[in-house]
Amino acid sequence: MSGPRLLDQGIVYRNQRPHVCSRHAYFPSLAVVGGGEVLCSVVLGEAFEAVDLHAYLARSRDGGVTWALDGELLPRPPGALWSDACRLTALSGERVVALLMRYDRSAHPEEGLTNPTTLGFVPTEMVLLDSGDRGRTWQPPHRIQPPLEGPAFELCAPVTPLRDGTWLLPTSTWRGWDGRCPHGMKMVALRSRDGGRSWPEYADVMADPAQRHIYWESKIVELADGRLLATAWVYDQQEARDLPNHFALSADGGRTWTRPRSTGLHGQTLTPLALPDGRVLCVYRRLDEPGLWAVTATLAGDSWTSGAATALWGHGAGGLTAHSANMSANFAVLRFGAPCLALLPDGAILGAFWCYEDCVSGVRWFRLRVD
Repeated sequence: MSGPRLLDQGIVYRNQRPHVCSRHAYFPSLAVVGGGEVLCSVVLGEAFEAVDLHAYLARSRDGGVTWALDGELLPRPPGALWSDACRLTALSGERVVALLMRYDRSAHPEEGLTNPTTLGFVPTEMVLLDSGDRGRTWQPPHRIQPPLEGPAFELCAPVTPLRDGTWLLPTSTWRGWDGRCPHGMKMVALRSRDGGRSWPEYADVMADPAQRHIYWESKIVELADGRLLATAWVYDQQEARDLPNHFALSADGGRTWTRPRSTGLHGQTLTPLALPDGRVLCVYRRLDEPGLWAVTATLAGDSWTSGAATALWGHGAGGLTAHSANMSANFAVLRFGAPCLALLPDGAILGAFWCYEDCVSGVRWFRLRVD
């Protein structure tokens, strides 16, 4: 079986004057909002973990081919020392929800997001922003009160609305800057039954009681048969190496999950998209071959079968990732990642990711079709 077909590709945002100013783009998120319009949030700033990194919105009026910046999503008070990033969810009508993660940089303004000694994270805060007009105007931010202490949390996925009206928020607990992590580092799903106003419940999705395995960049999608699929990048702390991406399934709306199992895909930052025919499209940063790749998978019961893979970007390139024992250092030298996917009205799939080209990090888009 042939892999997904790459139809075309282009640029969402790239600094056109790098000789004048340092402005890089990272961590996109897509939302198809109707009327031929697509939103893409991007994070703009001086460097990969700079204090001035903040979320902006780009808008396409032709289905994702050409783009223009709308502006900053949530302007900061003067002197505020936080960076932020967001993930978008398109709801019914013209409604869009933005999950924004704020990173408090006041205690460590000269450091990155993680502590190189403990792998601890700067303090985080999650807020929701709501728009009823395709992201042109936004209601004031509403702070999310998690039902457990992180103390920090990872921004890895948008809010996931289920068919029964429940909202899930996939995330992972993360150590504080000092290394403290009372519940361990694990993938969880916060649950809201009132449209995001409160999040009183959560479920463990992927967790290792021995704390040997960390589950990063987790995602949850609702399959055509009503089950939920969770995926994650798995890191073995004891051996300081990445394992194949893992998956878990839920048949009760995310309350309980099967044990994590390997997909057989050797990668990081895997993003799944549930297709109408029951298959799953996955785009991921591949490790056994360089670059960004796409593959379709079939789930028969709890068995995962992958089809042929298609190279999207960076195949044959070197130096795109690092594999030292210090993950904080590895994060700092990544050259691409964070793919996101959205189904277009014509059945094609629109994707976006960030990548470093010609000394500038920008956000690219691509369009696929799955036969």
